[in-house]
Amino acid sequence: MSKQIAVRLPDDLVDFLDEVVASGRFESRAVVVTRELRRFQRRVAAERDAEIYRTLGEDPELAGLAEYAARIPLED
Repeated sequence: MSKQIAVRLPDDLVDFLDEVVASGRFESRAVVVTRELRRFQRRVAAERDAEIYRTLGEDPELAGLAEYAARIPLED
């Protein structure tokens, strides 16, 4: 499911969106915006988790998982 929203953006950002879509790298403005909002969503969650670890300390049961995850390259 999805919702349509109206967002006012500066001209230079809309021009950039149009350039990357015209280049064929992305199929639409919505794809670019969705992709970057998902990336931001993951970053906010990671920052929240980092704050929890900072205040509570490392969980020994999750240390191995964290080491493994740190070696996985992030998507572009």
